[in-house]
Amino acid sequence: MQTLQTVSSNCDNPSILKAPMTTTPLTHEDYDQLDTILDDLRTRDDEVPQWEFCEGFMAAVICCRRPIPEAEYLEVLLGQSDVFATPEQRAQFMGLWTRRWTEVATALDQQVESLEDEAAYQPEIMDIRGAVAALSEAERAEMAGQELPALGQIWALGFMFAVENWPEEWAPPKDKEAAEWLDTSLQALVAMTDDDTEPPELNAFGDDGPPTVSQQRLNDFGDAIWAVYDLREIWRSIGPRVEQVRREAQPGRNDVCPCGSGKKYKKCHGMT
Repeated sequence: MQTLQTVSSNCDNPSILKAPMTTTPLTHEDYDQLDTILDDLRTRDDEVPQWEFCEGFMAAVICCRRPIPEAEYLEVLLGQSDVFATPEQRAQFMGLWTRRWTEVATALDQQVESLEDEAAYQPEIMDIRGAVAALSEAERAEMAGQELPALGQIWALGFMFAVENWPEEWAPPKDKEAAEWLDTSLQALVAMTDDDTEPPELNAFGDDGPPTVSQQRLNDFGDAIWAVYDLREIWRSIGPRVEQVRREAQPGRNDVCPCGSGKKYKKCHGMT
């Protein structure tokens, strides 16, 4: 699995507070371990997603207006709480998950001027089409007819999956400007869930491979990453939803007291 190092974008970045890096970034070997665990989980539940989907889901949960408890979001992501084979496997997965969570949250709280900044959030994604294009002709022939996801598509689908599972936490705020900002940011993510239908011009991860992604797709991906920054800032600025406290309807002063005494309310519990 590779991380996209350079993304072209015309979007303005939000003003984000600086935050120190507090964990060791995951290595390629760590991501291989995550893939191995997810592969094993799929032997018991074939709906367990790939890591790229998990990566997008994680970013959305981090940006969510309400902090979602671990047990709640894991059940939504993995479909069941007991999908892990052993407590040790769960502990290994959660250890890697927590490190990546801290890494993503730290990046989204950094003040960055460019997505090429080492401190910027770089989603861990795969260029599936590029990987297939690099195969031999015989290997490509074996995969003929298979639908391959576009760059960043699985990541965006994971992000929007989280949004759709907690719609009340992504409801537009009352402030009109903030609501428009929210909608614009989410639309940038929604756009990435679609296919890349433009002619391929570039190789996402280098100059050596064949072109597999359009310039427009790279631009849209950059817009989507900045949108994640915006979403993180929107909810941090507005704060969590305030639940309205609903008081039970009180009887009128001349109504019969609900305690069953037979007295008028004003002569019974209404006197307290």
